[in-house]
Amino acid sequence: MATPPPLTDDARRAALAKAAEARRVRAELKHALKAGELGLADVLARAESDDVVAMTKILTILEALPGVGKVKSRRTMASIGISESRRVRGLGAHQRRALLTAFGDGVATSGHD
Repeated sequence: MATPPPLTDDARRAALAKAAEARRVRAELKHALKAGELGLADVLARAESDDVVAMTKILTILEALPGVGKVKSRRTMASIGISESRRVRGLGAHQRRALLTAFGDGVATSGHD
């Protein structure tokens, strides 16, 4: 594996701060989804203007929805043809529509895992 380029102390501190901020934003996003404060449509809209949300894996978003677990999120993504490594920004229009159809605005539409 290649070694990363050397960073100055200031650049390293800035990168660490940026990474910490991204983790904080993702944690808040997942909490808001789990609490029902945000829905899937809200996240997809927010991804248009927020790079942290746009770079979040869609699997992480789906697993944070109330009533949706690891099994249901993976099965639904597989049936739509979305890779587990896909990020929100990488979703196509048809994939977004299919996810909104499957999960509504964030609430699972059928049964449990």
